Amino acid sequence: MVGILVTAVSGLASAMFSKSSISAEPGARSSSSFYDISLPDINNEQIQLDKFKGKKLLIVNVASRCGYTSQYKKLQELYERHGDKLEIIAVPCNDFGYQEPGSAEQIKNFCDINYGVTFSIASKQKIKSSPQSEIYNWLSDPKLNGWNDQLPSWNFCKYLISEQGELMHFYRSSVDPMSEEILSIL
Repeated sequence: MVGILVTAVSGLASAMFSKSSISAEPGARSSSSFYDISLPDINNEQIQLDKFKGKKLLIVNVASRCGYTSQYKKLQELYERHGDKLEIIAVPCNDFGYQEPGSAEQIKNFCDINYGVTFSIASKQKIKSSPQSEIYNWLSDPKLNGWNDQLPSWNFCKYLISEQGELMHFYRSSVDPMSEEILSIL
C-alpha cells in the first residue's frame, strides 16, 4: 500500500514539474497591486510599472552566459511585432549558475551589440538570494499575486502580466518567446 501511495505521489509531482507553463485560475485576484512596484533599470533610473497599464507585460529573468541566452533574439522579435500591446522587461540575475557576472555597462553592451535589444532592461536583481527583488517577491507570493508561488527555476523563465496588472502565466525557460503558447495570449 505504501509503495502504491509513493508511486502515485511521485507521478503527480513529476507531472506538476514537467509543465512548461502555469496559468492563473479563473477569477484569481491579487491582494497587492503590481503597479505599486518600481525597479531600477540598467541605467539606474526607475521603471515605474504603472506606466504599463493597458498593455501586457512579459518579465524575463536573463543571463548573458546561459544556454537560453539566444532567446534574447526571439524576445526582440516578439517586441518588434507586438510592442503595441506588449512590453518586455529583461531582469538580469546572477543567481542561476553565476551566468550573469557582468556590470550594468557590460550587460547593456552585450544586449545591444549581440541582439539589438530595444525593450527595457532592469538593473541586476536578486531572485533566489537576499535581499530578494521586490518584483520577484510579488511574482512568487500567492498572497500578493493571487495564485502563483513559482520562482524561476533557471534563467529565462517568463511571467506574463495582464493589461490590468494581474499575473496571468508563468512559463519555464524552455518556452520559446515566439511560441504559440505565448503568441495565442497576445
